[in-house]
Formats: sequence, C-alpha cells, structure tokens
Amino acid sequence: MAEQNGSGKQEKQQDVNQLLKVRREKFDELCEMGRNPFEITKYNVTVHAQEVKDQFESFENKDVSLAGRLMSKRVMGKASFCNVQDLSGSIQLYVTRDELGEEEYKLFKRMDIGDIVGVSGFVFQTKTGEVSIHVKEVTLLTKSLQILPEKFHGLTNTDMRYRQRYVDLIMNQEVKDTFVKRSKIISAIRRYLDKEGFMEVETPMLVANAGGAAARPFETHFNALDEDIKLRISLELYLKRLIVGGLERVYEIGRVFRNEGLDTRHNPEFTLMELYQAYTDYNGMMDLTENLYRYVAQEVLGTTKITYNGIDMDLGQPFARITMVDAVKQYAGVDFNEIHTLEEARAAAKDKNIEYEERHKKGDILNLFFEEFVEAHLIQPTFVMDHPIEISPLTKKKPENPEYVERFEFFMNGWEMANAYSELNDPIDQRARFKAQEELLAQGDEEANTTDEDFLNALDIGMPPTGGIGFGIDRMCMLLTDSAAIRDVLLFPTMKSLGGKDQ
Repeated sequence: MAEQNGSGKQEKQQDVNQLLKVRREKFDELCEMGRNPFEITKYNVTVHAQEVKDQFESFENKDVSLAGRLMSKRVMGKASFCNVQDLSGSIQLYVTRDELGEEEYKLFKRMDIGDIVGVSGFVFQTKTGEVSIHVKEVTLLTKSLQILPEKFHGLTNTDMRYRQRYVDLIMNQEVKDTFVKRSKIISAIRRYLDKEGFMEVETPMLVANAGGAAARPFETHFNALDEDIKLRISLELYLKRLIVGGLERVYEIGRVFRNEGLDTRHNPEFTLMELYQAYTDYNGMMDLTENLYRYVAQEVLGTTKITYNGIDMDLGQPFARITMVDAVKQYAGVDFNEIHTLEEARAAAKDKNIEYEERHKKGDILNLFFEEFVEAHLIQPTFVMDHPIEISPLTKKKPENPEYVERFEFFMNGWEMANAYSELNDPIDQRARFKAQEELLAQGDEEANTTDEDFLNALDIGMPPTGGIGFGIDRMCMLLTDSAAIRDVLLFPTMKSLGGKDQ
C-alpha cells in the first residue's frame, strides 16, 4: 500500500509538471506571435464586478470594462461562459466566436485558469437571471505560469495558506473579506481619534532602551554606530515625551516586536495602537475605549452587536467595571483586602495551588490569582481596574491606597484587549520604580524594564497629568471578523523557515 501511495504521488507530480510545461509552451507561442502579455503596461478599468451586479438596472445594456483573474471556463463550441474575479468578487462572462472573431476566440480558448484578463462588453442578464457581461473584446494581461489549487477544495492546508497568502486571497473569498474589514477597522479608528482632536505621530522602532512593557525584546547590532540596539516592544516612552513637549493628544498605530512564543493570540510582531491625552486619567481612557469600540463596530459592521465563536457580545451596553481585588474575590474566593503580608499571600497561593517564584511580592501573587481564576470568565466587555503597584511600574498610585495604581485592563472573550493608566508623571517615584525593575532584571526577570535616563529627564522637565492606553489591533480585528487565530488577521504571519528559507 505504501508503494502504491508513493507511486500515486509520483504520477500526480508528473501530471502537474506536464501541465506546467504546457502553460510555458502557451506563453512561448504568444511571444512568437508578438503578443507577450507581460509587455502590457495598463488596462482601462471602468467598473468592478460587484458594482455591476449590485446596480444592474443602471448598467443594463451599457458597455463596461473590467479586469480580473479567470477562475472558471466552460467552452461550448462557438460560445463559452467563464468567471472573472476581481477585488470585489466575481462575474460571469459570455464569450462568442461571432463577437470576437475566429482568431481571437481561438486564443481565448487557450487561456488557462489563473490568467489575468481585461474584458470589455455590455451588461445583460441570462435566462436564469444571472448578471453577466457579453464580451466584445478580451485581452490577456498576465499569463499564469503556475497552477491554482483545485477550485472546489480550495487551499485547505493551513500552513500553506499562511505561507502563500497571495494564493489564499485568490481561492478564499472570506479571507479577502477579513482583510478588507481589517483595513476598514484601522481607518475607522483613525477617523474617530482625528475627530477627537488626536494627532497621529511616528516614533522610532530601533531603540537603545526597549521599555514601556513587560516583554523580552529582539536585539540586533547597528554597524554604522557599532552599537547594540533593540526593536521596540512598546510605543509608550516616546509618546509620553511628546506629551511633555506639549502636543496634548497623540497616537500611533505601528508594529512592535516581542521575542516570545507563537500561539492563537500571539505573534512576535504585531500591531499596537497607543494614545496619550493630557489632563485626563484612566477614567477618561475607559470612556474613550467604550466610545471607540462602539464607533468602529457600527462603522465597519453596521451594528454594535457582534458574535465571536458563537458567543454574542453587545458593545452598545455599558461596559462592566470591577477592581482586580473584587474580581479575584468573586471567582477565586480569596479576598486580598484581608491579606496584609507576603507570607499570607504565599499561604493563600499554596492553598489554591498557585505556583509563584521567590521574587514575587504580594501584588505579583494577586495577579497570578487573577490570571488563573478570573480572565477566562471575562467574556462580555469588562474593565478590570486598580492593579497592584508591583506589576505597574509606569502608573500613578491610588492616593487613598498606594499599594494599588490607577490602571485598567479591558477584557472581551477572556482576552486582554487594552491596557491603560493614569500615567506616572513624578520623576522621583519613576526613578525608584525603574531601580526596582533593574533589581528584578538582575534576579533573572528578562521582561523587566531598564532605566531610561532621557525619559526621566523629560519627566523632570514636567509632564502634565495624563491618561494613556494601548490597544491590541490584531485582537480587535479577530473579534470583529470572528477569526479563530491571530494568524487569520495577519497578512503575513511569522512562520518557521522551510529548509533555511521560505519556499
């Protein structure tokens, strides 16, 4: 049986090689005729497929020209039907020998699935009611020298879909729809922030100090300056410098890089949006988050009610708000208001089988409880507020309870969707917290921050009271497009190389 399977694969490969050879021969013939399609530089497109179908009454019997990829072809002697697919979708073409002429019709019949063509003709409706184009002229714009996956099975190999996204986009309309929506989501975010008076800026990706988040950075060497530098893990510290400079409302949407693992929600490079607003706090950031999510959903989906993985969520309702301490009390049955020492926190962790490290303090253990017992329950939009100071080195303390800070994380579907602070603007406190982070780094915490002297100098000059937030754009796109994995909303996700290079 194994030999038969091997033989079958070999025969299939021989068939594929023969088909590829035929395509190349067809291309050579075209060149010999002086009709090399790759020499064509442009084509006048007047309409897209879906526009013709949606507005048939306006286009009926009128001449149009469009271009796209030949996805199916049914040759029936003197007349043929085929389908051409463009960005908007596909449309049927009716091609006849009488209309094209014998020579051009012969060339049309030798076109292959995957070829890119330009067609002009008039719009009509077939007897079965399908909107179509009666073709007067067809031009081969690009010869496809490779074979597309079989139409009815599509490109089903998940790994290959991510590696060859260009084929995935051709074969799977829902994939194309996802990325069209992603573009609309980002455009809607920009529109909302622009009308709220925010200014879009750009900050460095290559940095000497990769701060602003708890993550391990990628490191590289800059030959021109003979210096080791890092890829940014956050946008925070440079954007805060701009608040010091008086810009008041700034945001950036850009790639950040974290040298961490791959899973359904994590990719080492991903799109982050951070914004900072002077003269507000984390309560102002909560209001902004609610309004932004509602605006984007309404703009892109036409509704504030969404469904993800079969679960309904309503962005139109007020988002829940709960402190981290109350959330742990609710879902773990442990009240950290009654835990006053590190020893008591460790005892509670042992009682609930929570593993902790020697370096962990009381606040770290509270966060471990939260991650273990709470996160998975936060399905509907929820703000979790007032984190322990130990895990929030850039956040203002709560004046009435300095063990905690004015910070929230926004959760949906059990995922962290955003992280926000009342920003720490006390340079003396900030230096002390950087020192504590340096001690953690020395103890082996690779995600700890290092002291950024220029940032401290900016705080010495003076930063006004400020609210700031970071949004995971990819997770937002996952939720709003009902996509199962982060790779489904990244056009080119990070993949392990094949034999040293992608193939």
